[in-house]
Amino acid sequence: MIRKESLKISGMNCAACSAKIEKKLSRMEGVKEAAVNLATGRASVEYDAARVKIADLIKAIQALGYEAEKSEEVSRDEEKKRQEKEIRNLKITLVFSAVLSSPLLLAMVLGLLHIGDYRLAFLHNPYFQLAVATPVQFIIGIRFYKHAYYALRAKSANMDVLIALGTSAAYFFSLYNVFYENVRQGMMKDLYFEAAAVIITLILLGKYLEAVAKGKTSEAIKKLMGLQAKTARVVRDGTEEDIPIGEVEPGDIVIVRPGEKIPVDGKIVEGYSSLDESMLTGESLPVEKRAGDFVIGATINKYGAFKFKATKVGKDTALSQIIRMVEEAQGSKAPIQKIADQVAGVFVPAVVIIALLTFVIWYLFTADINKALISAVAVLVIACPCALGLATPTAVMVGTGKGAENGILIKGGEHLEMAYKLNVIVLDKTGTITKGQPEVTDILSLNNREQNEVLRLAASAEKNSEHPLGRAIYEKGKKESDYLPDPDKFEAIPGRGVRAFVLGRKIYLGTRKLMADVGFATLSIEPAIAKLEDEGKTVMLMAVENQLEAIIAVADTLKEHSREAITDLKQMGLEVYMITGDNKRTAGAIAAQVGITNVLAEVLPENKAQEVGKLQAQGKIVAMVGDGINDAPALATADIGMAVGTGTDIAMEASDITLMRGDLRAIPAAIRLSKATMKKIRQNLFWAFFYNMIGIPVAALGFLSPVIAGGAMAFSSVSVVTNSLSLKRFDPNKRTQRQ
Repeated sequence: MIRKESLKISGMNCAACSAKIEKKLSRMEGVKEAAVNLATGRASVEYDAARVKIADLIKAIQALGYEAEKSEEVSRDEEKKRQEKEIRNLKITLVFSAVLSSPLLLAMVLGLLHIGDYRLAFLHNPYFQLAVATPVQFIIGIRFYKHAYYALRAKSANMDVLIALGTSAAYFFSLYNVFYENVRQGMMKDLYFEAAAVIITLILLGKYLEAVAKGKTSEAIKKLMGLQAKTARVVRDGTEEDIPIGEVEPGDIVIVRPGEKIPVDGKIVEGYSSLDESMLTGESLPVEKRAGDFVIGATINKYGAFKFKATKVGKDTALSQIIRMVEEAQGSKAPIQKIADQVAGVFVPAVVIIALLTFVIWYLFTADINKALISAVAVLVIACPCALGLATPTAVMVGTGKGAENGILIKGGEHLEMAYKLNVIVLDKTGTITKGQPEVTDILSLNNREQNEVLRLAASAEKNSEHPLGRAIYEKGKKESDYLPDPDKFEAIPGRGVRAFVLGRKIYLGTRKLMADVGFATLSIEPAIAKLEDEGKTVMLMAVENQLEAIIAVADTLKEHSREAITDLKQMGLEVYMITGDNKRTAGAIAAQVGITNVLAEVLPENKAQEVGKLQAQGKIVAMVGDGINDAPALATADIGMAVGTGTDIAMEASDITLMRGDLRAIPAAIRLSKATMKKIRQNLFWAFFYNMIGIPVAALGFLSPVIAGGAMAFSSVSVVTNSLSLKRFDPNKRTQRQ
């Protein structure tokens, strides 16, 4: 049985760490796929439960020197506390390190400036420097030795190995000079205690700033979690009582007063109101709700009071599912990350070799061991695999979080990366371009049968139908008639219509194709049909027993911003197609209203995926946008499937991106967000690679002191995370803006 599990990993410090764990997991028997995210500290593992157990995966990670546990076993509150504790510990350690390192740094600065003062002479005393440098090296810096040991034990190397090697070389060389050279030669030799201590302090500063910045990348999750109500007022045994939200059960009757948050998902049974759903959908206008309508937990009741029946609670609520989806997206990897992962896998060993060569070459050509050592140390400490590891995941975290804030739920980094490459958008008509709430507009009787009787028969025939057009006829009949008999038999004919027996009479209701299939000629009524279709109406024909009896026209109104969104997509250079089961004339009339020239009409539900495949076969990168059950195969086939969130759960499950509100303007917004995120990722990767390609040679040539190299290394990671955080200012709904 193939399962997917998320593991929380602690102890990772750089891209080499995540690459090592990912490599180990991927090679385990039974593991189908593994992805480790440095920014989130999570591993996503797809494995065969019959061949490998989750405990085996955890043991394998622990054997590498890291801690691991199932993510579901770590509550969000617990994870928050751990992050806060990590930041607090880093801050305390940093302060102590800075206090101990500052005299060494001051001594170095005074020496460089040739400033002498007898009152500060103790700063240059070798035993004083040894006394303050030692606790920095072996107490504060023990974390680097510990992680380096585990890495080397696992026959790999990471950033901690570089730091441990570099600072140890500076410290022990200085120690040698204090206790051997000074005694033997009776003179002061060069000491580099300040290099070792200040490097450790600067790296801790970088780690502290990085941890704070990384915490900000997941603010979208924190905001979503903060939306949830804490209590709910329920009716039990005839009395009202306030209970914690975790105790609400499906079937409970919940009372909501003006200004309160909806605690869980449910269906209104009494009362009406206007709800602010902007926190989930991004839609600013309040939405009218009355008995029979569904409400979403965490939305805000604006005006009226009402009661609703709880249908989804706990992990099943829409908000919980959104949080889970965003968490999974933030933990996923964009394909572009593979480049950095491949480099990270060989980065540290390569840097160690370069450092050794630097030492040997400098010593051979100059015979100056001091210069050779300092240049080698500078190479070790300036190299930064961290920036490579954080370049992509931090941008993905901020990008997917920004999407969630705007009602755009992106399931993973690969979909975020693919969205900007799209060149074709295929839009389903009903429920996507249109509101999906068609109404009967015309009933033309062909044989002097009363319109009321025509409607009653048609509505009865469609009573069990789930198709929007069938429901429109049924709803119209329900309004106009006191009684609608149940059909004796009912059969839906996909893409064509229905067959039913009502009061003993056989009724066919559907398209021309259906009438042709069962032997009814429609040539004589084509002019009447054409007139209605030219008006953008969908025409259905009804036959009773052996005779055509009526033409029924149904019209679905366009969504308010459909034309604006489609114009926006075309201005972005995308081809826009409309796909529908309607006949060409009706489809063409509706497409013309929104400015679409590419129309795929008379497409049966089961053929939508084939049409998407035909476009892909032409080399196009296709997004399919739909909201119905019959759109699911096409959504899954497309390069990017976008489900309109007002549609069905099946469509949302099959999609890669969910648009929480029915507004099509979210489509260009999602593409703009993808472009902006990819721009940040490229910037991050460029600077991460550029920094290492320039920094390492400069250090090897002897132009950098280890202290400056350590500072540059520490702040390279911070700069990458900060650049990703700048994406928070991006508004995907604006057409033109600086990114």
